[in-house]
Amino acid sequence: MCFPENGLILKEEAYAIVGAAMAVANELGAGFLEAVYQEALELELGFQSIPFIAQQPIQIHYKGNPLVQKYIPDFLCYDHIIVEIKAIHRLTGIEEAQLLNYLKATQKPLGLLLNFGSSKLEWKRMVYSPSLISKRNHE
Repeated sequence: MCFPENGLILKEEAYAIVGAAMAVANELGAGFLEAVYQEALELELGFQSIPFIAQQPIQIHYKGNPLVQKYIPDFLCYDHIIVEIKAIHRLTGIEEAQLLNYLKATQKPLGLLLNFGSSKLEWKRMVYSPSLISKRNHE
């Protein structure tokens, strides 16, 4: 996947997903369990014709060997964007690290972390690029 000059990959697609999440947050507000937001977002993605697969297991490999354990993302949208939802007070580095690990394990270029647990929708966009990670590790 190529990175555009402005650095934002899948910009329009991510914008559409966040818009759908905002619609859910505005309708339901905070205070529900994650499963409620999962179901509502699944409906909203369908209403907005955003292509997605909900909770489909993804094979993980370790040194070229498939693991028995699979990763199950909340959503895979546009076949390239992992969407993880939370319903917690606020996002922390733990959730961000989890999403980065998911991106690395699946080799997907973009992840969105959506938190419905705060007073307004909280979201983070995270990009995975092996070349960027490799470059940072050598600096």
